[in-house]
Amino acid sequence: MNFVQELQWRGMIHDIMPGTEEQFEKELTSAYIGFDPTADSLHIGSLVQIMILVHLQRSGHKPYALVGGATGMVCLLYTSPSPRDGLL
Repeated sequence: MNFVQELQWRGMIHDIMPGTEEQFEKELTSAYIGFDPTADSLHIGSLVQIMILVHLQRSGHKPYALVGGATGMVCLLYTSPSPRDGLL
């Protein structure tokens, strides 16, 4: 079972861009997810992304998990003070 088939079997794919499965079969492919370092905690959506990277790695591809960097430099425009205000 390839990477895309594994995610489909697990119900983790609703729709994918044409050519995605062929790309994963053709060559080693890298993928990443980024996490906001100012967030209070991770959530279930984060776990889903991490599990997709686990399956990606088990299929022989290269996963990357990023924390911080440009993700932490974003300032949301709220009327109340944001913990991100000091990061700009």
